[in-house]
Amino acid sequence: MAKVGYIFLAEAYESIGSDKAWMEKYGCVKIVEERTEDEKLRPEWKALLMSLERGDELVLSKFSNALRGTRELSYFLELCRIKVIRIISIHDKVDSKDEVFPALKTSDFLDVIGSLPAEVATLRKASNHIMRLRNVKTKTKSTKSRQERETTIVNMYNGGHAIDDIWAVSGFKSRSSIFRILKKYGITLNRGPHSGPIKKWSERKNPIIKDDKQ
Repeated sequence: MAKVGYIFLAEAYESIGSDKAWMEKYGCVKIVEERTEDEKLRPEWKALLMSLERGDELVLSKFSNALRGTRELSYFLELCRIKVIRIISIHDKVDSKDEVFPALKTSDFLDVIGSLPAEVATLRKASNHIMRLRNVKTKTKSTKSRQERETTIVNMYNGGHAIDDIWAVSGFKSRSSIFRILKKYGITLNRGPHSGPIKKWSERKNPIIKDDKQ
């Protein structure tokens, strides 16, 4: 018989550290952690259920952390009944052997089942909201970095630096990107072979030759 713990690492779930400590103290030989990005497929949860053997003990943080609704709860309870798996849910204070926690009254257990859909929805909604905020933050940071690079290119050119020197610190793979940025900010080239307004590539490749006879 083995004791195994399971935690879904939802972004909004704040008891991960204390729950892991509880499972370790209880004697879990393994604590399975499911990543947020695997929410839909739940590969770790499915693999864990398949690996459980008769008489094992499964420790959950909370039913709503591991399961996504009453349908999954029904399947889970039936599987544990067939395999004789002991179920412990820390925050629901449920122990199928009524040893770790006092036996729940029928009304209390019905409350646990009845509140499962709402708790699942709240947890997933909060987790998704946090993930969206993090993505927005990443996007803003990326935009800021791009603006800083463009500002550096313009300031270096106005400060008299050569195109090759600007290119070396810009991070661009092509020198043409430097000219693109300078054109974007309306900079007129003013040194060496690069003087005057920045022309389109087609104009530079096929310059118009004036006829002196005209």
